[in-house]
Parts: sequence; C-alpha cells; structure tokens
Amino acid sequence: MAAKGSSALFVITIFVIFMEIMAGRDFYKILNVPKSATTNQIKKSYRKLAKEMHPDKNKDDPDSEQRFQDLGAAYEVLSNEDKRKIYDKHGEEGLSKSDMGGHDPFASFFGDFGFGFGGGGRQQEQERPKGGDVVMDLEVTLEELYSGNFIEVMRYKPVAKPAKGTRKCNCRTEMVTTQLGPGRFQMQQQQVCDDCPNIKFVPEEHALEVEVESGMRDGQEYPFVAEGEPHMDGDPGDLRFRIRQQKHARFERRGDDLYTNVTITLLDAMAGFEMDIPHLDGHTVHVVRDKITWPGAKMRKPNEGMPNYENNNVRGSLYITFDIDFPKGELTADDKAALAKIFNQESKQKIYNGLQGFKFERLHFKPLDTDEQQTAVNLNRLRVTPLTHLCLASRKKALANSIDPDETLFA
Repeated sequence: MAAKGSSALFVITIFVIFMEIMAGRDFYKILNVPKSATTNQIKKSYRKLAKEMHPDKNKDDPDSEQRFQDLGAAYEVLSNEDKRKIYDKHGEEGLSKSDMGGHDPFASFFGDFGFGFGGGGRQQEQERPKGGDVVMDLEVTLEELYSGNFIEVMRYKPVAKPAKGTRKCNCRTEMVTTQLGPGRFQMQQQQVCDDCPNIKFVPEEHALEVEVESGMRDGQEYPFVAEGEPHMDGDPGDLRFRIRQQKHARFERRGDDLYTNVTITLLDAMAGFEMDIPHLDGHTVHVVRDKITWPGAKMRKPNEGMPNYENNNVRGSLYITFDIDFPKGELTADDKAALAKIFNQESKQKIYNGLQGFKFERLHFKPLDTDEQQTAVNLNRLRVTPLTHLCLASRKKALANSIDPDETLFA
C-alpha cells in the first residue's frame, strides 16, 4: 500500500510540473502586480524592476539575463491590451509566436548584430525597411518632474487599410543568367518584385500614455516602439517624446539641485526671521534665521532638491538666495543718530577693484573663530565675500560667512 501511495504521489507531482510548463510563465508574478492591475501600475512596476534587475547591475548572478528577458516578455504582453486578453484566457501558449517575437532586452542597449549567412536569420531582419522616427517635444512642469505623472497624448497615426488592386512589393535585385549562344552566357542584375494587395494609409486617433518619472531631466526621451511613420513594405518607425521642462515661477533646476530667491525686509535681515517655503509637492521647507542676513547671502537645505532619476531615494539640495528690500523714504536726524548708536560704526568709504583677476579654487571647510567671522563680515561689506567651499586663490585660509555652515555653502 505504501508503494502504491508513493507511486501515485510521484505521478501527481510529475503531472503538476507538466501542467505548469504547459501553462507557461506567470507574467503577473514576474512583474509583481495583481491580475487586476491597471496599465499605469504595470508600467511603474516594470520600470522599477528593470532598473533593479538589469544584468549590468547583477553581473555576479548567472540567472540575471534570463530574469531580465522574462521581465521584458511579461511587459510586452501585459502592456498590450489585445495580447493581455489572449494571455488571460489561454496563457502564454495562446499567444502567437509571430505576435510575441523574440524580446531581447540587450538589443535595445547594445544593438542587434546579425552575422547570418546565406541571406537568412537576423540579416534579413536588419535589411527589412523601416519608416522614419518621429521626435516630439513634450512640455512638463517642474512639479511633474518632481513627483512623477502620467500624461495622455492623442496622436493621429497613419494606419494601413486594404485598397483595390495590387501593388509591387518586396522589390529586390537578383542576378539573371541569359544564354547568348552555345557556351555563351551573360549575367546581369534585374529588379524583381512581388504582387501584393494594395493598401492605403488612413489617419486614426491613438491615445498614448507617457509616464513622466520622478527625476527625469530636460531633454530626456520617452520612446514608443513602432508608433512612428509607417512603411508600406516594412516596419513603422519609433515615436520619441523629448521632455521639455517649463519655466517655474519659484524654482530653477540645475542637475538635481533647486535654486530660489527670497526677498526679506531690512528688519528681517537685521533682527532675524522665520518662514516656510512651499515645495513642489506641497510640503514646506522651514527656514529660521536669528543672525544678521546680508544681501546675496545663500543658504543650503540638503535633501530638499530634485529626486535623482537613477535612485529616487537620493535628492539634491535647495539653495536659497536672500535679497533685502530696503525701506524707502527719509530718516530724521534722531533716527540717523539712533542707527549710528546701534551699529557703532563710523562713516567710511573705500574705492577698489572688486575683481582683480582673482580665481576660485575648492578648499575644505574649516570652522571659523570669532576674529575670522568678523573678517568675513567686513569683507562682505567690500563685496569680496569669501565662500565656504570656494575662496579666493590668493588667500591661505577660507573665511566663511556667519550663516550656519551646516545649511549654507557661501554668501
């Protein structure tokens, strides 16, 4: 009885394995999405996994190439509405091989080098004509580049439709041998064409969804394969959307860093202030100053810049430049005397060449003592303010300004 039970269990196991093989790969499991996932969820998951599973990042894993190919095949099917319906009903076996094609993720990175002989294999694929590529600029906001977004674009694409009659197609040049006489032959080139059903191109409206990923940069391209100009005897070209960042009212982007200007009153500059800067996703950046802030002073807020495209967990910095709104009007003699008493400074002017051909070089930051801070303040009044990370090359020491070194690079 025990032997019969073991045999039955073995047969069942073999049957289950056979059914799994026949059923094909589980594309939903490969993409780590539920069967009810939307197209947006599938795209997001694919792009995230493609970055993590790329063979170049997993050189020590011998199975990385196969997993990456499985990922590409899963995305090719589930991102296509018609193929996804067939897959949901009949599994991978229900998909036509001609529809599936050979999805080689390395071809898009390194090109497809075919070394076929005898006019077969990939050499024929390379010689197949292709329509022209279409490149379109897509304007996006800085908010979209910060948080990410999906943009629906309507495209009028020429689609081939049957038409009356036939046409010449698949034209090629062949060598033809003609007998001129006994033992005399002549070889010459001749163009040979096939007769194919006639077609015409009719523009149709297609909805395309462009995923603006967090951290994408100006000029970066988002491709749609086979959505470009059609070719009557070949494959259509590709459509590429080129990201164009719109100008922003508050922030300027440079790489992964953001820059902004804040205008404060003279009272704020002298007595200190506290404020919140609304960021691109709605959160606020808190700024506190309890020291004197001079015109042109810059403050650095780490990790408040743009997310890095390759790694969204890494963010740039936010640089804040302060401008002073000086009061307008006249001061009385008593007001002037009061200010002179507060500042405890004598009236003094100096005319000098503020440039003097100085060059800047990088130096390591070093905390300043009281005398050095006072020297930096005095230099600032002469508009030769030294920088925390940058300083005048002719100086032996880097004199930082009085703004906190953990938040500020220079003034």
